[in-house]
Amino acid sequence: MSTPYPFTAIVGQDDLRLGLLLNAVSPAVGGVLVRGEKGTAKSTAVRALAALMPEVSVVPGCRFSCDPASPDPACPDGPHAEAAGVSRAARTVELPVGASEDRLVGALDIERALSEGVKAFEPGLLADAHRGILYVDEVNLLHDHLVDLLLDAAAMGASYVEREGVSVRHAARFLLVGTMNPEEGELRPQLLDRFGLTVEVAASRDTDERVEVVRRRLAYDDDPEGFAARWAEEETALRERIAAARALLPRVVLGDGVLRQIAATCAAFEVDGMRADIVMARTATALAAWAGREEVTADDVRQAALLALPHRRRRNPFDAPGLDEDKLDQTLDEAAGDEGQGDDDDPDPGPDGGGDGGGGGGVPPQADGDRTPPQGSEGDDTPSQAPDSAPDAPGRSAGAEQQPVAAAEPFRTKMLSVTGLGEGAAGRRSRARTAHGRTTGAVRPQGALTKLHLSATVQAAAPHQRARGRSGRGLVVRRDDLRQATREGREGNLVLFVVDASGSMAARQRMSAVKGAVLSLLLDAYQRRDKVGLVTFRGKEAEVALPPTSSVDAAAARLESLPTGGRTPLAAGLLKAHDVLRVERLRDPSRRPLLVVVTDGRATGGPEPVALAGRAARLHQAEGTASVVVDCESGYVRLGLAGELARELGGTAVTLDELRADSIAGLVKDVTAAGRAA
Repeated sequence: MSTPYPFTAIVGQDDLRLGLLLNAVSPAVGGVLVRGEKGTAKSTAVRALAALMPEVSVVPGCRFSCDPASPDPACPDGPHAEAAGVSRAARTVELPVGASEDRLVGALDIERALSEGVKAFEPGLLADAHRGILYVDEVNLLHDHLVDLLLDAAAMGASYVEREGVSVRHAARFLLVGTMNPEEGELRPQLLDRFGLTVEVAASRDTDERVEVVRRRLAYDDDPEGFAARWAEEETALRERIAAARALLPRVVLGDGVLRQIAATCAAFEVDGMRADIVMARTATALAAWAGREEVTADDVRQAALLALPHRRRRNPFDAPGLDEDKLDQTLDEAAGDEGQGDDDDPDPGPDGGGDGGGGGGVPPQADGDRTPPQGSEGDDTPSQAPDSAPDAPGRSAGAEQQPVAAAEPFRTKMLSVTGLGEGAAGRRSRARTAHGRTTGAVRPQGALTKLHLSATVQAAAPHQRARGRSGRGLVVRRDDLRQATREGREGNLVLFVVDASGSMAARQRMSAVKGAVLSLLLDAYQRRDKVGLVTFRGKEAEVALPPTSSVDAAAARLESLPTGGRTPLAAGLLKAHDVLRVERLRDPSRRPLLVVVTDGRATGGPEPVALAGRAARLHQAEGTASVVVDCESGYVRLGLAGELARELGGTAVTLDELRADSIAGLVKDVTAAGRAA
C-alpha cells in the first residue's frame, strides 16, 4: 500500500483543511463538498484525512463493520453474539464515476436465491464505507441512478437491496466527501443539499507559496516514506487534537443567543428547509470544540455560515455559490441586538445591538455569488421602433456592433425531445434503452446479469424441471434460464445552440428576449442532464463560442457576454454546427444531437446567401439531425423565413411565445428529423 501524502504537509488551502477537520471532529456535520479547479490538492487532502481518523471497533468477521457495543439487529451477518471487538483504521472508500449499481450497493446471487431460497449477498461499497469515509471524485459527473442511491443511503443511514422479492438491508452511515471541478458541470440540487459543508479551492497566486508546494511534492515523490516520517510528529499532534475535540464536543453549550443568530441567518439568505439550520448548529459546535472552548460564540456562527450556506442559498443554477458577507455581518448583529434587548419595550431595536459577528473566524472571504449582467450602452441609437422585417442595409445603425445586453427573465420551456429510441447516457430528455426505467421485454444476458426478468426466467426454466430431477419445492434454475430485463427510460442529448448575433437581432428589447429564451433552454438542459454547445454567427463568419461540454453554466456565461451587430452569415453558422456535430459523433456516437437554431431566418452577405443557407440546412437533414428553429421574428410584417429554414432542416419551428411551457400549443414537442422513424 502506498504511503499517503501527510495532511499537515499541505500548503495553504485553509478552508479545505478546516472543512475536513470539522467533519473528523463531528461526523454529524454531514460531509463536505470541495469545489475547485484541477490541480488544487482536493483529492490529496481527502485521502490524507483517513490517516487522522480515530480507529473504529468492529465485530470480528462482520462484513458490515457492526459496532460491538451496539450491533445492527438487521445485519445480514448477524445476529452477533456478545464478543470483544477488534480495532481497525477507519476506511476511505472511493466510488468511481463509472461504477455500476451492483458495485455500489452490492449484488445478490439470483440463481441461489431462486433455487435455494437463500440470501447470498455480496456487499458493495456502501457496506465498506460504513463508519468510514465515502469519497466521490468528480461527483458532479456521477450517473443519476447512483446519485439516487447515495441520496437514499445518506438520508436513511441504511442501504436496501431489493431484487424480485428478495430483500437485504444493512447499515450505511458514512462521511460523504465529494470533489468536483465546476467547469465540468454542476451538481444536482438534491445531492448538493446532502453535503453538510462546501469549500471553494483555487491555486495560490503567491510565488513563495507555489514554490513551497512544488518543493514538497517533489520531495514526496522522491521518497514517500521518508517525507511522511518528517511530518510524523505534526500528524500525531493533529490526530491528538482531533481526539481531544471529539471528547470535548458533548460538553459544548449552544446558547439561545447563537441559536437565534443561526435561525436569523438561514432566514435572511432564504435557504430551503431546515437542514441548513441544523448543519450550522453542528458546525458551530464543532468549531468551538476544535478551538478548545465549551461555548459557541458569534464568530463560530459566522464561520459556520460561510461553510454551510453558500451551496444552499436560493439562487439561479448558473450563479456561483457564495454569500454576501456584509449582509451576513448585518444579520448576525441584528440577531444579537434582538437577543440583547429582549426585555426592552422598544419592539424594533436598531442594528447596533452589540453583536460581535464580524470576526470571520479566520476564513478567507469567499467569492460573491451575485452576478451583475453586463448592461447595454446608454448611447445606443438603434431605433427601438424599427420594423424587424426590414432587411439589413449598409450604414444602418443595427448593423454596427452593439454592447452585450442582459437576458430577460428565464421561463419554463416545453420539453423538446428527439424522436426514436436512443441508447445514450442516462438523462431526462429523449426515450432510450437504459439500465433503469420501465421494463419492456427480456433477452439472454450478455455477460453478468444485472436486472433479472423473473417471469421470463421462470418460463424458460419451467419446461425442464422433470428432466432436471426436481423433487422439492424449489425451482431448479440453470444459467441458461436466466433472462435480462430490457428497460426504457430517458437519455441526455447533445443540445447544440446556433445563435444569430447579427445586426438584424440587435434591437435591445428583442435581443434581451432572445437571450432570455436561450437561457431558459439552457436551464432546461441543465435539469435534463444534457451536454450543450454554443455556435454564434455575425459579421462575416461563425465561431464556436463554447465546444460541447457538461458545464451548462459556462454556456450561460458565454451567452451573457455575447455582442451583436453586422451581417447575417446564416450558412456559416449552420456549416460550423455541422463540423461540431461531425466531431462529436466520433467522440460519443451514442449521444444523439438536438440542433437548436435561434434566428429570424434572414441570411445576408456574400453571393446568394439564402440559397447557400438552404444547402447548409439540407446537410443536417441528410444526416438525420433532429432540429428545431426558434423563430425570433417579431412585428406586424413577417417574412416567415424561420419556418422555411425549419423545412430545409427537416425539423420544426416554434416562436418565442410557443416555446413557453404554459402556452396553448402544448407541453411536449418531439423534434423530428428526416429519415428518422418515430
